[in-house]
Amino acid sequence: MRIHVSFIDRVGITQEVLALLGGRNLNLDAVEMVPPNVYIDAPTLSAVVLDELREALFKVHGVQAVTIVDILPGQRRRLQLDALLAAMTDPVLAVDGEGCVLLANPALVALCGREVEGLSLGELFADPALHSALLDQQFRLPLREVTLNGQALLLDAMPISEAADTGQPQLAGGLLTLYAPSRIGERLAALHHDHAEGFDSLLGESPSIRTLKTRALRVASLDAPLLIQGETGTGKELVARGCHAISARNTASFLALNCAALPENLAESELFGYAPGAFTGAQRGGKPGLLELANQGTVFLDEIGEMSPYLQAKLLRFLSDGTFRRVGGEREVKVNVRILSATHRNLEKMVSEGTFREDLFYRLNVLNLEVPPLRERGQDILLLARHFMQQACAQIQRTQCRLTPDTYPALLGNRWPGNVRQLQNVIFRAAAICESNLVQIDDLDIASTAVAPQLLDGEIGSLEGAVAGFEKALLEKLYLSHPSSRQLAARLHTSHSAIAMRLRKYGISGKG
Repeated sequence: MRIHVSFIDRVGITQEVLALLGGRNLNLDAVEMVPPNVYIDAPTLSAVVLDELREALFKVHGVQAVTIVDILPGQRRRLQLDALLAAMTDPVLAVDGEGCVLLANPALVALCGREVEGLSLGELFADPALHSALLDQQFRLPLREVTLNGQALLLDAMPISEAADTGQPQLAGGLLTLYAPSRIGERLAALHHDHAEGFDSLLGESPSIRTLKTRALRVASLDAPLLIQGETGTGKELVARGCHAISARNTASFLALNCAALPENLAESELFGYAPGAFTGAQRGGKPGLLELANQGTVFLDEIGEMSPYLQAKLLRFLSDGTFRRVGGEREVKVNVRILSATHRNLEKMVSEGTFREDLFYRLNVLNLEVPPLRERGQDILLLARHFMQQACAQIQRTQCRLTPDTYPALLGNRWPGNVRQLQNVIFRAAAICESNLVQIDDLDIASTAVAPQLLDGEIGSLEGAVAGFEKALLEKLYLSHPSSRQLAARLHTSHSAIAMRLRKYGISGKG
């Protein structure tokens, strides 16, 4: 049992209170003093003993109240700190003024594969020069690339200061955060989401993106489930957020859950919440899930194809009548939420293979959108690259950089298997490590996979001219070995109609 004793602040009162507990042979797990209060954790304290103890405590001059509490303040702060650190997906560590690790979150420990507390920064990163630089600059280094356990990361350092007797802040250590390139892209995307309205964040003027926007504008206002399909990194969440922003639900919450990022039990509690005492470690009062938190709003289920069969059945029931039960709960909860879902998987094929429920597929697929891959948006690539460059430079607070024309063939010729997200990460990394304000071909990680620059003849002028010149040169080159629109479409992994239209546009044929 945990109790809270409040009293007037006088010399010796704490010892008198503790003496009363000691005289009853009570084991004390913790005692916290926050004058004029003392908090006591005594596991063997029973209700009967408490009644007698309370009577004795009130006989101590100055004791004002004795109450039962669920947790001690220090224990609560520790739990909150542990939860905060565990919730941070980016690796984070705190170090003292000498560069020794004091605290690390689970993401950092998992990355290193071992406990790191007590190690120096030089030992952790196997880089004594980095250790010296951080100490010399008092943890005020600009964003820089480092390697930890064989993985390339970007390091962000922030000094931690404490008040000294002189009144001037004194360096106490530093807080270091490590960002994987993919996490940087996610943070930039999240920043953009917060400020964009409707489909303003869906940049591009290519025919495929214009078609998507036109169709999305029609389905966004229809209050029915929407399935968004497309390859990884194409911007399916941007489309979902855009649909929410111009729907009648735009004043309520938009909450997202990545079904592939969590094991089944965590995904279930995140989506549906849990009742008090549902499992060990659960919050005493239970926890609402996304469906409750987003009532009257929208819930976006990303990578729905990765959802377990059990959760598929539970989601199907919710879609049928809008009700569900929390994990471990008995009460039916009813909410009004629109479900948007997305996947890069072929759900129809999964249905035929028996790995995705057919009835759930038809519930989710009332409305649908297809997001085109970046390789089918040729004329948008340079536009997006310039936009991401401006965004990245603003994010890391450096002078604006500019892509030089010799980067255009590499950007246009890359197949971008990671789509827009990959392009965003490539541009951010180039902005972060480029020493000049002019980003050259060697600053891009994709230089080795780009189509040879000679495919573009002459000087590059406008964006449209560069794209058209590249398309024509590429199609003419490949048409020699793939002399039909269908063969060429298969080679370039795009639609037959798209290739046929471009062949007509550039006058390319097998004749002549």
